[in-house]
Amino acid sequence: MAKKRVQTKAKRPQLSDAEIPVVGAREPCPCGSGRRYKACHGRAAAQAVTELVQRPFEGLPGECDWVALRELVPAATVELPLKGGLPEGVPSVTLATVLPMAWPALRRDDGSVLIGLQNDTASGDISRDLADTLQQALAAQPGTPVQGRRAPADGPRLQDLLDPEGAFEPVVHPGFEFWVPDAENATPEVTASLERANAAAIPTVKLTGVDSAYWCETPDKNHLRWVMPHPEEQLLDALARLHAAGRSSLGEGTRLVGSFRAHGLIVPVWDLPSGVGAEDVEKPAAEFAERLAAALATDAPLTADERRARGGLTNRQVTLS
Repeated sequence: MAKKRVQTKAKRPQLSDAEIPVVGAREPCPCGSGRRYKACHGRAAAQAVTELVQRPFEGLPGECDWVALRELVPAATVELPLKGGLPEGVPSVTLATVLPMAWPALRRDDGSVLIGLQNDTASGDISRDLADTLQQALAAQPGTPVQGRRAPADGPRLQDLLDPEGAFEPVVHPGFEFWVPDAENATPEVTASLERANAAAIPTVKLTGVDSAYWCETPDKNHLRWVMPHPEEQLLDALARLHAAGRSSLGEGTRLVGSFRAHGLIVPVWDLPSGVGAEDVEKPAAEFAERLAAALATDAPLTADERRARGGLTNRQVTLS
């Protein structure tokens, strides 16, 4: 009788977590383990998607401004310092609110990197997703955009890649001309794209006298939106004390109307008359910061009026993320 041939199996190529595509839950996992996707790499993917990191920018310099640029500011850029300095051939890394074509990132012809902050992310941890995009951009060929993907569940976060001692200084732009190095000599197609994007941008100015406060202009009225780092319950109590005492406004015709909750932080919002510009609220905002600091230092129980004020502010709170 003929001998049975010993069967051998070719060794499967090893794939990193980021290279393993998403398939149906009951399909074999593309990693070659022989298990169903949902019981293998799909488990980590599902966990990464469902587990929301409440404060993804916590620990980064300028956490409040990260939140503002993610949720409130249409056109802004920030130079990002990396741990250990910039790699060879990368003259700069710049965070941008949005990029053309909604690209997650772009490696320019000169090797510089642009990272888009307001893109959709694949998991519940914006910091991990952005860090993965940054690593892709640093490795990309000059002159190419970076496409979105699912970041490895155990991949680095921004807190691991950025210099913790580096400054975070947003520059707010009136439009999106920062998309192209030479906007004045751009092609007609690029010019038309810029004009459309600029037309949709709400005029926004960052105040200079206080941290993370942004004035914006809308057709009916103007607003001040101020991202604050204080714990939510403590901040709402302090705002309620000031509101009940009639000391929560920023001057005549202005009023505190509510707040946003975004990425674990509270963003109080004031309505301003249409004639009140950013420079007009610089001094009132600085004075309000002093009143708020005193209210935050108070630990006495809220009075009945203060509890009613707090309830009103809480009822007018909107969660952005």
